[in-house]
Amino acid sequence: MLLAIDVGNTNTVFALHDGAALIAEWRCSTDRQRTADEYFVWLGQLFEHHGLHPSVRSVVISSVVPQVVFNLRVLADRYFHTRPKVVGKPDVKLGVPVRVDPTTHVGADRLVNTVGAYDRYGGDLIVVDFGTATTFDVVGHDGAYEGGVIAPGVNLSLKALHDAAAALPFIDVTRPEHVVGTNTVACMQSGIYWGYVALIEGLCARIRAERGTPMTVIGTGGLSTLFAQGTDVLEKVDTGLTIHGLVLIDRLNEE
Repeated sequence: MLLAIDVGNTNTVFALHDGAALIAEWRCSTDRQRTADEYFVWLGQLFEHHGLHPSVRSVVISSVVPQVVFNLRVLADRYFHTRPKVVGKPDVKLGVPVRVDPTTHVGADRLVNTVGAYDRYGGDLIVVDFGTATTFDVVGHDGAYEGGVIAPGVNLSLKALHDAAAALPFIDVTRPEHVVGTNTVACMQSGIYWGYVALIEGLCARIRAERGTPMTVIGTGGLSTLFAQGTDVLEKVDTGLTIHGLVLIDRLNEE
């Protein structure tokens, strides 16, 4: 049994995989202070609630928050008696080339998405991940990670707008019926939703033009389904892409 852990800036996902299929998936807020013991108590309660008695033999971690990794390593060692594979460390193989400027550090989540996307959809891809940041990652014809774009995430933009403008409320992200709003909330919803649709369409068009080749666009992350409703540019939506990539990386390194 594999425990795949995807640590984002906002949330952390724990996924239990039996080697053939996903068994369960749970999410908690990312907390730099949470200890290994606290993780285990939380997981144990979820195992019990779902009637699971898994024997975790392998742990793989993708993290964009370095401070969290130490306690996750302790969790794997103390409670599952295994040395975790941490994506981005020199001893963990990806199975795909990484073509970026020398000494550049690429976020582990972007590398994992590249591995998962290439396995499922082949090469010449743009992977759009709606997380704390909205990232656009280019996957080459041979599966290589070849760079991308980082833009502020949807919720981050909403928070900044609310914090910086005293008269503007904090709103939910939704698809408005009209582009032109007739009240403050509707105007803000349109700016966020249709503004990000325009961002997606514009950046994907520019990436395709710069690359000079047809490219399939894959959406992932929690808001990908919502934004796919507003544009044909997101040709496929795959919210399980990151966990799939982690499973593949674990399998490659076990072999």
